[in-house]
Amino acid sequence: MNLKDKINKDRLPEHIAIIMDGNGRWATKFGKNRMFGHKNGVKTVRKIVEASGEIGLKYLTLYTFSTENWNRPPKEISALMDLLVMTIHKELKDLNKNNVVIKVIGDIDRLNKKIQSELRHAIDTTKNNTGLNLVMALSYSARWDIIKAIKKIVVEAGEGKVVQDDVSEDFVEKRLSTAGIPNPELLIRTSGEFRISNFLLWELAYSEMYFSEKFWPEFSKDDFYGAILDYQNRERRFGKVSEQL
Repeated sequence: MNLKDKINKDRLPEHIAIIMDGNGRWATKFGKNRMFGHKNGVKTVRKIVEASGEIGLKYLTLYTFSTENWNRPPKEISALMDLLVMTIHKELKDLNKNNVVIKVIGDIDRLNKKIQSELRHAIDTTKNNTGLNLVMALSYSARWDIIKAIKKIVVEAGEGKVVQDDVSEDFVEKRLSTAGIPNPELLIRTSGEFRISNFLLWELAYSEMYFSEKFWPEFSKDDFYGAILDYQNRERRFGKVSEQL
């Protein structure tokens, strides 16, 4: 029996989030430039999106480009943006054919107009699909998102639309970029790093964490299935004791 067949579909996470780390270091290992790693990382994205659809996953969020990534050398940022446009344009037909819904979270206004146009087209093309929701976190950071939500609340309070007793977890969640998207049950990070790097800080409060030693271009479908199996062998207590579950 292969790993995919061992997955209990009744205990499948509804939402998996992934920090796709290690493209540059993987490329360096082979004496190549960083863009070689990013291009091969796209191939892994294709495999994991395909794997997600095969097992019936509802939501997959990929940390595609953080607000901190804007601090990288301009040449690398430009190349990454070109790769992003090319990838969306190239993959959209198959994603739509496979019933994938494309969503985007993040400070999209910072992206160039060409990318914004490609993203709007992809979102509009797939909006009526009913399969996997592929959420791309672009120009995103959790602190940026939380600050944005606080600003919204301050404005609403100033307009007399909000009073103190209105504020609850649900109230805040509705003002985040991820409004309407269930919180991830599982976070996967590749490359052997043990941190969440300003990603979905609010949403990951009760998520299970899985860290892989593999660089993202090395991460396979079986690695993905293995992470899900590991998740399914854990006991999620949410502050309770085992006997209460």
